[in-house]
Amino acid sequence: MGIDSSPSLLSKMKDKVVETAKNVKKIGKDDPRRIMHCAKMAVALTLNSLLYYYNPLYDGFGQSGIWAVLTVILVFEFTVGAALSKSLNRSFATLLGGSMGVGAKYLADISGDKGEPVVLGLFVFILAVTSTFMRFIPGIKRKYDYGVMIFILTFTMVTVSGYRTEQIIRYAHQRLSMVAIGGVTSLLISVLVCPVWAGKDLQNLIATNIEKLGKSLEGFGSAYFRVLEGEGGGMAAFPQDYKSAFNSKASEDSLAIFAWWEFGHGDFKFRHPWDQYLKVGGLVRECASHLQALSSYFNTDDDEATLLSFKSKIEEPCTRMCSQSTQALKAISLAIKTMENPSPAIQDHLRNSKAAINDLEVVFRSSSLSTEQIFDIVPCAAVISILIDIVDCVDKISKSVDELSKKADFKKPTEKSPSPAPEEQRQQPPQQQLLHRGTVTPVNEEIKVEVVAITIDYTEQDSPE
Repeated sequence: MGIDSSPSLLSKMKDKVVETAKNVKKIGKDDPRRIMHCAKMAVALTLNSLLYYYNPLYDGFGQSGIWAVLTVILVFEFTVGAALSKSLNRSFATLLGGSMGVGAKYLADISGDKGEPVVLGLFVFILAVTSTFMRFIPGIKRKYDYGVMIFILTFTMVTVSGYRTEQIIRYAHQRLSMVAIGGVTSLLISVLVCPVWAGKDLQNLIATNIEKLGKSLEGFGSAYFRVLEGEGGGMAAFPQDYKSAFNSKASEDSLAIFAWWEFGHGDFKFRHPWDQYLKVGGLVRECASHLQALSSYFNTDDDEATLLSFKSKIEEPCTRMCSQSTQALKAISLAIKTMENPSPAIQDHLRNSKAAINDLEVVFRSSSLSTEQIFDIVPCAAVISILIDIVDCVDKISKSVDELSKKADFKKPTEKSPSPAPEEQRQQPPQQQLLHRGTVTPVNEEIKVEVVAITIDYTEQDSPE
């Protein structure tokens, strides 16, 4: 039994090792910056370890050098903003906690030997209660939670350890120096060596989610009506890329916080409107929720003749609506990625989508259906209603990105429409002139259909002969 089970156990271990190796390779391949981050972390730790390994440095700082190593481990993060957030929070919290700890020890010494532990305990209790309660305040918890925690730790360690030692000022000075050395080392390596900016990641994440929305919306039209044509569409052919927007909210929030800490760099100026990116991300999730609702209408029964006939009538407007909204989303995504003002073509695509909505209204008005037949087309009516909501949501995203472009001072688009060549201009036929007198009457503006009615009054002219 043992002989038979050994090959099986070895085979499972081998498969596990191979699977782990594939996962590691995939993680590194998905984002090569992760490999560089590991190397940067190792360099920072090695440099700060010299405070222990190098005797002249060890003689100056002693065992306090371990605080520099611990600081690197605690504050070195993947993005510059995250490293800045933790480094500054830790540095200022250590300075404030150490200073107040020394002050508390001084006041306790005045109280005498019997009153000293009582005063120190009272200070620790009051500041611990106050600081811990401050961590529940949303504004402080969002940006300064780590600093408050370090403040409690530093103040408690200085006051408690100061009761048994007379060298409290030296202890506080050494710890503050080591924290500063570790924090500065982490920041310099994070900023100077292949920096990863949280603001840029947030921008790319929002733009990618918008692009995935367009991909899913574009695939819905063909997938939904392909069932009608017997081409094997359905839910399997509906792209599910939009779901990434649901899972990215936590990442967006954290990236926006870290980006707030970053200094100006590249196209990202000081006080960049990061909150506006979160507003756009919220609208993207709203649009994704509508796409999620559409996925439930692939399982409806399409055997009814009335439903099949009605779907054939609305296929062209619905497909056009999806296509034009997709083009608008792609243009919006490109504007965010390149930080250029949104293209005027976005509004053209939105107008075309709304024109398709008007065409659907015409189809509804022209359809003479009985009460029973109306119940048969309820699934199609629900799909149309959701598509109209999606067009409205795309319009909201467009307006929000317009507001972002103004606040962030996006640059003007660099691409220009190419002018026709001289040969093409010569080959163009001259425009025909209207030879007869007539009147042009536009359609009522309330019905947004791009059609004009032309009435021509024909008058026979005498021949010059």
